[in-house]
Amino acid sequence: MALTTGTASAADNPFQRGPDPTRASVAAENGPFANASVSVPSGYGFNGGRIYYPTDTSQGTFGAIAISPGYTALFSAELAWMGPWLASHGFVVIGIETNSRNDFDTARGTQLLAALDYLTQQSPVRDRVDPDRLAVSGHSMGGGGALSAAIRRSSLKAVVGIAPYSPSSNLANDRVPTMIFSGQADTVVTPSYALGLYNSIPATTESVYLEVAGGDHGFMVGRSNPVMIRTMLPFVKMFIDNDTRYSQFLCPLADSSGVVTYRSTCPLLPAAPTPPTTPPTGSPGSAGEIVGTQSGRCIDVPDAARDNGTRVQLYDCNRQPNQSWTYTSNKQLQVYGDRCLDASGSGNGAAVQIYSCHSQTNQQWNVNSNGTISSVQSGRCLDVWSTANGAQVQLYDCHTGANQQFRFASLTR
Repeated sequence: MALTTGTASAADNPFQRGPDPTRASVAAENGPFANASVSVPSGYGFNGGRIYYPTDTSQGTFGAIAISPGYTALFSAELAWMGPWLASHGFVVIGIETNSRNDFDTARGTQLLAALDYLTQQSPVRDRVDPDRLAVSGHSMGGGGALSAAIRRSSLKAVVGIAPYSPSSNLANDRVPTMIFSGQADTVVTPSYALGLYNSIPATTESVYLEVAGGDHGFMVGRSNPVMIRTMLPFVKMFIDNDTRYSQFLCPLADSSGVVTYRSTCPLLPAAPTPPTTPPTGSPGSAGEIVGTQSGRCIDVPDAARDNGTRVQLYDCNRQPNQSWTYTSNKQLQVYGDRCLDASGSGNGAAVQIYSCHSQTNQQWNVNSNGTISSVQSGRCLDVWSTANGAQVQLYDCHTGANQQFRFASLTR
């Protein structure tokens, strides 16, 4: 479906926030939303940090961005200016401190995902956040962490790597709209290195590469950068908020001052907006079948077993209690009233089973608007490798293929 670049109404796009943008407004560090912040304690998978959020509650929920600092750096010293900037333009931001200042990219990616889970499930502003419109960003090793997070959680809407160092990730598997910044005078993460990362992104993934004239490795450290402000904001607006009003600033690049190199997959079309996700059967407490889109078969507890550790499978839908799942307000999928869908591990191929319900994240599931069901603990999706009766359900990296898509069918139909 073709998306136009003209002004869309809020009725056309339920995620649109704020007035129509102008060249002046996208270049402004202070946007139209009043905002506040709250500190985050350690103990949620990362070393605490700070949340910045719009105080306006009249426009519904907002998209959110988690940000990591670079190697040996602190968010509070390096990138804290990004919090109020993005919050003032209609985003909730969580800036994290890392468990170790020497954490590498994959560890930072894990912590960014943990921060998003905390933000959407436990934070004091969780009711202000749309859990289906999330993004990640970071500088240097933190930028590599953002790329690592995006590869592991393809349901993210955007990733922005700022002079990213990514020793562990293969961007050939990147399916998340990606923006990469480099600095012309950066001798740590050179423009050629950053451009090499960009060139490894699949052609089917929407992307932007931008080299900042005269920028060294810390061109945004402790201070705003005008080139970054007027280009990153349109990118995240387009892909987190589906707001095509902002495409005029990137396709083509509206202001090339201070830019050495600009590449993109213009026209940079975000996915068509979908309404915010509701619980699978309409409201918590409603029971329904979980039907595989590819197979038409249901997630089933074999032989109506109740034993902890019984692995679930696909089977012909029969509307029996062993195929009746209730999505609870704390994101559990319950069967029999006292057993929960449970991930036995967090890696690819981990078994999905039933187990006595408890409060751990391996029993919590995100029901995503793209049809996938992802583990809160790992970010990986429910996956089946066959359409036959008896095909076992596992966890696997999310890719939105038909074997990872499910729909919920009410038992009262």
